[in-house]
Amino acid sequence: MTVMLATFMEVLDTSVANVSLPHIAGNLSASMDESTWVLTSYLVANAVILPMGGWFSMLLGRKRFYMMCVGLFTVSSLLCGLAPSLGALIFFRILQGIGGGALQPISQAILVESFPREKHGMAMAFYGMGVVVAPVIGPTLGGWITDNYTWRWIFLINIPVGILSLALTTFLIFDPPYLKRKTFGPSFKIDYAGFGLLALGLGALEVVLDEGQKEDWFSSPFIVAFAAVTVACLIAVVFWELRQKEPIIDFRILKNRNYALATLSMLVLGFVLYASTALVPLFLQTLLGYTAMLSGLVLSPGGLMMVVSMPVVAILMRRYQARWLVIFGVLVSASGLFYMSRFTLGIDYRTAVWSRVTQSFGLAFLFVPISTMAFASIPRERTNYATGLFNLARNIGGSSGIATATTMLARRAQYHQSVLVSHLTPFDFQYREALAGTAAALQTAGASAPDANLKAQGILYGTMLRQSSMLAFADAFWVMGALFLLIVPLMFFMKKVPASAGRVVVE
Repeated sequence: MTVMLATFMEVLDTSVANVSLPHIAGNLSASMDESTWVLTSYLVANAVILPMGGWFSMLLGRKRFYMMCVGLFTVSSLLCGLAPSLGALIFFRILQGIGGGALQPISQAILVESFPREKHGMAMAFYGMGVVVAPVIGPTLGGWITDNYTWRWIFLINIPVGILSLALTTFLIFDPPYLKRKTFGPSFKIDYAGFGLLALGLGALEVVLDEGQKEDWFSSPFIVAFAAVTVACLIAVVFWELRQKEPIIDFRILKNRNYALATLSMLVLGFVLYASTALVPLFLQTLLGYTAMLSGLVLSPGGLMMVVSMPVVAILMRRYQARWLVIFGVLVSASGLFYMSRFTLGIDYRTAVWSRVTQSFGLAFLFVPISTMAFASIPRERTNYATGLFNLARNIGGSSGIATATTMLARRAQYHQSVLVSHLTPFDFQYREALAGTAAALQTAGASAPDANLKAQGILYGTMLRQSSMLAFADAFWVMGALFLLIVPLMFFMKKVPASAGRVVVE
């Protein structure tokens, strides 16, 4: 519960501000485009600090570093709530992202050390329940707070939680004896080049992913420049860190086949999970007219399904190999996404809920087993580094998934619109019938014949736009389901991990 508090707070903050952007922009006299940097700045800082958690833990001590992160996150939350301008808010969000970036991997490393091996699965399942619920309730909670109070309270509510987390950490969390801290002295060196290359590369990557669709991707010199910086810096940091005796990121652990394949699986999982979580409320609100609160209620039962299922998965891991549980979860979750690809503009609330519940039930069988296979053979002293890369893969997958989904929606909607609009001609029999019927209905309601004809054309054109958008969403859901199936063949390349073996780390 101690480590879950701060992590729950950090994960919640990645999504709670999304629905409040119009209020933030209006209150701080900014445009909507400018206000999106409130989200982007947090994600960039978060991504930069994520893989460095292991190095800082060795430098400062895990408990001390964890408390510093919680403290920075809490103080910066207060400053975000009091920010007088958009520039100040963005700066404080960067500080908040730096403080929150290491909370998940360090929390997971602490839990690995705090429970005996046979209880890792159950401990991480309960930890995972809290973490997976946070992004589900985030938009709903953010919308409710913003509507009933003010957007500033979405940041200020972090303060009591952060204080409680610091108090509990002081008395309940301790560093393991084998964790050797780096000592300051003549031989101590800070890898400034590694820090710089990593920060610049991941920061540029987040900018490309967040701004790409808005800038029309590589037709924009701005995106091309940042993409070039991303590729150059990330390639350079890998070669640089492999040459260091004490790297800030230990890429050598990727030589472990199970860990490398599990990390790749987590990248795919993050891609699909974040993309589908962004697509569902967008579909419900833009095409079906759901409110932010109601669309959040469509997602909530899926979160509850994961809460109920995760302890069951932890029990099943004592009897079955992790790979079979993962394959079962992928097939169930993909079936939920394929079902979503058959949505129409006439679906009811129950259909939307059950499709999401099906997907979430499958997801419950993925987090703990994938983590089991990843960390079964990772030495304890490398756990800090391993959890950082593992979470970084999930975050990059999530950012890439959201960027890909939004691009696909725009491009596929244009394609379907070009196909459907070819039928809106006087030479198409069905169009003439629909136009005549709609015009007749408008004339019956009191419109003149010329006005009724013009309004009927507008109504049918609007229907065509909605249908093209619906088909684009269907395409996106189908692609997400197909991508999910890529995890299945990876499981057969994994070395066998006996039931209940290994140390488990869960998002």
